[in-house]
Order: sequence, then C-alpha cells, then structure tokens
Amino acid sequence: MIADQLILYRLPKQGLCYRLASVFEEAKEIKSDKEALKEELLDCIHDLMEISSAHGFYGNLWHCYLTYLLVTRENAYSLGCEIRSDRGGSISEMAERDFGIFLKLFTLDFNELEKCFGMDFSVLSSFDDKNSDGTVFNQRIRDCILDLCQTLEHAQNAAEFKAGVAEFYRHYGVGDFGLHKAFRVDEKGNILPISKVSHVCFEDLIGYESQKKRLMENTEAFVRGSTSNNCLLYGDAGTGKSSSIKAVMNQYYDEGLRIIEIYKHQFQLLNTVIAQIKNRNYKFIIYMDDLSFEEFETDYKYLKAVIEGGLEKKPDNVLIYATSNRRHLIRESYADKLDAHDIHKNDTVQEKLSLYHRFGVTIYFGSPDKNEYMDIVMGLKNRTDLSISDEELMLLANRWELSHGGYSGRAARQLIDDLLGKEKI
Repeated sequence: MIADQLILYRLPKQGLCYRLASVFEEAKEIKSDKEALKEELLDCIHDLMEISSAHGFYGNLWHCYLTYLLVTRENAYSLGCEIRSDRGGSISEMAERDFGIFLKLFTLDFNELEKCFGMDFSVLSSFDDKNSDGTVFNQRIRDCILDLCQTLEHAQNAAEFKAGVAEFYRHYGVGDFGLHKAFRVDEKGNILPISKVSHVCFEDLIGYESQKKRLMENTEAFVRGSTSNNCLLYGDAGTGKSSSIKAVMNQYYDEGLRIIEIYKHQFQLLNTVIAQIKNRNYKFIIYMDDLSFEEFETDYKYLKAVIEGGLEKKPDNVLIYATSNRRHLIRESYADKLDAHDIHKNDTVQEKLSLYHRFGVTIYFGSPDKNEYMDIVMGLKNRTDLSISDEELMLLANRWELSHGGYSGRAARQLIDDLLGKEKI
C-alpha cells in the first residue's frame, strides 16, 4: 500500500487520502468485493467533492487535495522550513523520500477506475468552479494552494517536488499559521484562524501620518528582529486605531507577522496562548481592541504579568498591541486619592497607572478638526465613483457629523458608505 510508506507525512488510515489510495490499489487486483469497493469509492468521491467545495478548489480535485495535505501538515521538516527554507540534512532526505511517494499519488489516474467500475469520473480531473471561494479559505489562500498544485503537477522527480513544497513553506509557512493572517482564541485557549479579514492598508487611512509612521517603525523593527516595544494606540473614538492594526496585519504578513485577537475576559488564557506560539518561526502580535478596565475588574493583573513582571520571560517573537479610548486603561477616581481608609494612597494610584507604563510605545489618535475631517471625506470620495459634487458633499458632511458623534474618520466613512448605498438603489 503506497500511502503506508510515508514517514514524516504519515496519514491517518481513516483519512480521505489513505482511503482513496487504497481503492486505487484494490481496483487493480479486483480480489475484493467489487460492490463494496464501489461503495467505498463513491463515499471517497463524495468526501472529496465536499472538501473541494468548502475550500473553493477547482481543476484536478485529487491533486488539490494532496497539495492541501502538504501545506497543512506540521512535522519536523515543514516546521523547520517555515520562513527559513530547506537547510538539508537527514530530515530533508527523509522528506524527499516522502515526496517521491506523493509524486506517485499524484499520478493515480481516475481513468483506471472508470474502466473498472464503468463510471465517468472526468469531472474530478477538470472541475470548473472558479467563481466559488469556498467557506474555509479566502480567495488569496485558495489561490496560493492552487498555484503550488500546478507547480507540483509539473515536477519531474522527487527533488523538484521537494523544491516546490520547500519554497512554499519558506514564503508562507505551514498549517494555519502559514496560511492565515489573523486568529482568535476560544474558551479553552485554542488558537483558531479567522478566514475573512479586512483588507485595510495604510494608504486607506487618510491623515495621521506621524502616528502611522511611529506604528510602522515599531512593527518593522519587530518583524526584522530588532528591539521593539509593546504598543498602545489610544485616543478619541473613530480615529483609525483599530484600522491601523488591520493595516499592520496586511502589510507585514509576507514578512512572517501574525495577529492573534484576544478579549479581556480571556486574559487568564494568555500563558496558554503564548505557549503555543513561542517556538514558531513567526512574529506574533497579541491584539486587544478597546482595552479598558473598571475599578472592580482585576483581569488586568494577568496582562501585567505577561507584559513584564512574571518569572517567565516573554518570548522574543511576541508583542502586545492594544487600542483604547483611554490613556489610563484602569478607571481612576478622586476617591483613590482621598480615601481616608487607604494608608498608602499613592500605591493605589501607581497600581492603576502601572499597566499603561508597561507599553513602551504609546500613540495618540485625536479627533480631526473641521478641515482635516473634510479632507478625509474628500479623500474617501475620490476613491469611489460617487457622482455628487464637492460642494454638495461638504454640505452633507457638515450635517452628518452633527448626528454621528462629531468629526472623525469613522463618521466620514459612514457618510460615504451611505451615499454609495443610495446611488446603487
């Protein structure tokens, strides 16, 4: 059995690849029950179609599925290659042996099954569903897998096959971390990919040039291995703090940056999350949106310990980025300074300020003035095909901000979206 010979890329016997490869092998001998084998074949084809539909695959679905296995399989070789490339040695030689087996799996021909069972499987070799992006991956990820699939289809030997896979690992990595930009954390601390993300770039954010520059400088130092700091983006609502984090994610993905979003009720899971990523060859930003604490909330203590102060050193490949409408993240009151029952009032105040001081880079995003607001509105309008005149737009912008929280980039974006929606009705 050909799939039995794999070592690094060992496959589960209940998995589709192993099952379908077994059908090919048994169909050649026709020693087993032909009807039972036909039933297993139909089950395999059903599973192959379901997987392909969910992932948006087209072309030769069998080749797409084999490629999908290769880009998601984490093992000693693939993890060693991610972001760094193949460095040779015994693991590389063993991987080339496995790739020789995969090359044989690529040559399995459904025409043989057609002859054996009298059924037409030609659709599996030229499946045409290019307009479907699937539900598991976005189009970018799907297209990366299909590009690798074409490369592997043209490989003449195991060495060429390995070169194609190793280059993919070097450029994208392996598994969920290799394919996805952003992640969330479930209630058990498992890191799960987010397949649909906002494709915001820094050019989309009008204004705030000094803030964007400072954020980019810190992030570039981080992804390129230089010293860098945890970062707090604070200031008025709707000024682009969260959008700036999304722009960071999109701009530095190709340099190995990944974003993990975590909420404050999950801070007890921070050490669990970090344990899963500290030995990977990526740079991770743990992202906390709209971060703030009321006086009675104590979850910030977990964050303080992770950022700085715990016995275990925070890994060099992890930074904390947070956004907040508050500069001082923990609510303070005059009672903290006037409490007659608190002997060490200054200690109480310093305790509440200590979290803010653990962010080495703090960037302020203030609300734009009227002229800056109008520049944002006009800039957004110029990126669309809105037919409204500039004079009418400025009049509407003045009215809009009065009922939408004042001057802000968010209000400007909402106005343009509203006008675009009305034009398309």
